[in-house]
Amino acid sequence: MGALNSDILTFDEFLAHWVKEKPDGPALLQDDRLQSYADLEQTTARIAAFLISSGLKKGDRIVWIGKNSDLYFSLFYGAARAGIVTVPIGWRLAPAEWAYIVNDTQAKLLFVGAEFENIRAELNGQLPFIEKIIGEAEARQSIAAAERTEFQPSGPDDAVLQLYTSGTTGNPKGAVLSNRNLFALRKHSSDLDLAYTRWDEDEVVLVAMPCAHIGGTGLGIMAMASGLPALILAEFTPDGVFDAIEKNGVTRLFVVPAALHIMLQSPRCKDVDFSRLKYILYGAAPMPLELLRQSINMFGAEFIQVYGMTETTGSIIMLPPEDHDPKGNRRMRSAGKPLPGVEIRIVGDEGEDVAMGDVGEIWTRSSNNMIGYWNLTEATEKTMVDGGWIKTGDAGYLDEDGYVFIHDRVKDMIISGGENVYPAEVESAIFGHPDVLEVAVIGVPDDKWGEAVKAVCVPKPGATIDPDTVIAWARERIAGFKVPRSIDTIAALPRNASGKILRKDLRAPYWEGRDRQVN
Repeated sequence: MGALNSDILTFDEFLAHWVKEKPDGPALLQDDRLQSYADLEQTTARIAAFLISSGLKKGDRIVWIGKNSDLYFSLFYGAARAGIVTVPIGWRLAPAEWAYIVNDTQAKLLFVGAEFENIRAELNGQLPFIEKIIGEAEARQSIAAAERTEFQPSGPDDAVLQLYTSGTTGNPKGAVLSNRNLFALRKHSSDLDLAYTRWDEDEVVLVAMPCAHIGGTGLGIMAMASGLPALILAEFTPDGVFDAIEKNGVTRLFVVPAALHIMLQSPRCKDVDFSRLKYILYGAAPMPLELLRQSINMFGAEFIQVYGMTETTGSIIMLPPEDHDPKGNRRMRSAGKPLPGVEIRIVGDEGEDVAMGDVGEIWTRSSNNMIGYWNLTEATEKTMVDGGWIKTGDAGYLDEDGYVFIHDRVKDMIISGGENVYPAEVESAIFGHPDVLEVAVIGVPDDKWGEAVKAVCVPKPGATIDPDTVIAWARERIAGFKVPRSIDTIAALPRNASGKILRKDLRAPYWEGRDRQVN
C-alpha cells in the first residue's frame, strides 16, 4: 500500500487517496451494510451534488439528529468535501434543546435518523430556518438518485464540522472545526512509532460513543484518515460492543470510563473472546485506579488515556500503554504528555506561567484549536486568547518530565476553609468502597468553611450505603480537609449525553435561594 502523504488535509484528498490505494477496502460498516472506499467516494460525491442542487453552498450548515449511523458519516464526509458544515445533535436531548441548536445553526436541511421521524411533529412550527426535514429512507433514496457533478472542494481552513459543547452552564455553544483541525496533527507524528498513531492494515475501529461528540465522530475520522473500516454502533450497549469484538474483529475503540464499568458489570463479559482487541482508548472523565486495574485484567488490551475537548478537536494529550500499570504508579494519575505538535502552558490567575508543579489553568496551542464558537464573538475571545492559545478551563500542573496532571474543572473546584479540593481526587479515593457503585463529589454551603465536601453515592445492587464507613474509607486515602463531611445516597447520577456527570444538577438543591454557588 502506498505511503500516505502527511500534507493531505481535506476529506476530498483523503478519499481520493484511499480510492486509488485500496478501492475495495472496507470503509464503513453497519449491520449488514458495507461501503468500500470506492463506494464511499461515489456516495459522498453524490451527496455533495445533492446538497448543492438543494441550494446549499460552502459555509452553509446541515443538521443530523439521530443515533450513530453510516448515513450520518456519509453525509458528513460528502458535505465536508464541498465545504458544507455538518452539525450532529445529541439524540438524547429534549425537544427544546434540539430546537435551540437547530435554530442556532440557521441550517436549511435537517436530516433525522430512522427512529426520529416524530421530530416533525415535536418541532412543528419551531424551526424557522429549516426548509425541509429529511428522514433516513428518503435521504438514502435521494443520494442514490443524485447524479455526480463537479464541485469546488473545500480547503484546509474551511469549516466542515460544528459540535455543540455539553452546555453544563447556559446554552450550548457550537465549536466550529476545519479540515486542518481534524487532520493536521497527524503531520507531526507521521514518522513516530506511537501507539496512538500505529495502525495495522487489519484493524477495525469501533465507533460506539455518540456522533454528536468528538469521541464518536472523531474516531470515525481517524479510521477514514488511516484507510481502515469504521464499524458503526448505533449506540453503546455492552452486548453491541461484545458482538463487534467477537463477530467483526474490532481492534480499537474509544469509551468513557462509565462505559467500561458497565461492560465489566455484564455477566457476559467474562466469556467474551477479547483476543483481537489491541487498544482501548478512554477519556472524558477520570479513571479510578481500581476500575483501570479490573479493565486491564479483563480485556487484555493495551490502554491509552486521551485528554482533549470539543474546542481542541479532541485528543491533545495521551498517556501511552507503557505508562499503565495495574499496580498503580505516579504517571497513571496524569493525563499523559502532549501529542507531537501540541504546546501546553499552565497559567495563573494573572495570566502568568506558574512554576513547574504548581496548579493553574491549562492552556493549549496546536493546529487542533477550533476556528471559534459559531456566532459568539465574546465567548470565543474569552476562550481563545492572544497568541493562538485556548484556555481549557481545567486546573492542572506539569511535572519535570512534561506529564500533565489534571485536578478538575476550574469551575467544579471546591474551596473549603481556604483549601482547594478537586472532586476527581475525592471520587477516586471513594471508588472501590465495597458498597459504592458510583460517586460524585460536590461543594455545598457551610457557614464555617464556606463550602463543605459532600459525596453523592449510588449503591451497588442489593447494597446499603453506611455514610460513616464511606467517610472512614476516604479518610484512609486522602487528606482530612478533602474527606466528605456528609454522604447522600441516590439511585443514579445525572449525566449528559456524553456520559459526563451533571454536577450543577447535583448542587442545585443545596444552593437554592443563594445568588452564587460558592460561599
